[in-house]
Amino acid sequence: MVRKKSDWYPGSIHHITCRGNRRSDLFKAEEDYIIFLAIVKEVMEKLPFELYSYCLMTNHIHLQIKTLDDSISQIMKRINQIYAQYFNKTYNYIGHLFQDRYHSEVIETDEQLLSTSRYIHLNPVRANMVKNPEEYPWSSYKIYVGEEKEKLIASERIFLYFKEENKHKLYRDFVESNIKIKVDLVQGGIVNGSSS
Repeated sequence: MVRKKSDWYPGSIHHITCRGNRRSDLFKAEEDYIIFLAIVKEVMEKLPFELYSYCLMTNHIHLQIKTLDDSISQIMKRINQIYAQYFNKTYNYIGHLFQDRYHSEVIETDEQLLSTSRYIHLNPVRANMVKNPEEYPWSSYKIYVGEEKEKLIASERIFLYFKEENKHKLYRDFVESNIKIKVDLVQGGIVNGSSS
C-alpha cells in the first residue's frame, strides 16, 4: 500500500492507513478518538469527501474515503496536520506523530470495496482487542449493523450490495462470516499447519 500521487482522480475511492511514528500510540485517551472524528467531520465540510468506513486503532487508523473534487493528499494532509497539532499540544509531544503522511490503496472493483470495508471493521478482532467487531467503540461497524444512528459515514454505497429490508443483518453476516471461517480453519488445524 504505497502512496502514489498518480493514484488520485476525482471520484476515486481509497483505503487509507496512517500509523504512529515508531508504532507509537496515536490515541491515549477517549477524548483523542472523539477529537479525531470531529476533525474528520470538519475537514469533510471544507474539502468534501465521502467516508464509507473507519476504524481508529491505538497506533494506526483505517479510513475508506471516496474523493470528490479535492485530492486525497489534500484531505489527508489537512486531517493529519490538525490532529498532530492537537496531539502535540495536548501531550507536549515534539517531533513527527505519524510514521509517514499516509498510505493509500485505490479501490477499483466492487469486490475490493466490500472486502476493504470488512477488513477495516475486523481490525480490532484480528488484533485480539475484542471477540466481535461491534464490541469495539471506535469504528463505523455499529452503524452498519444498525446499533448506532447514521453519522459521519455515507453507508449507502456499501448497502447497495445488500437487500434494503434486511441490509444490517446481511452486512453483519458478510463481515462476521469471515471470523467464523478463520476459527474453523484454526480448529481444523489448517492454519497452524497440522492438516495435510
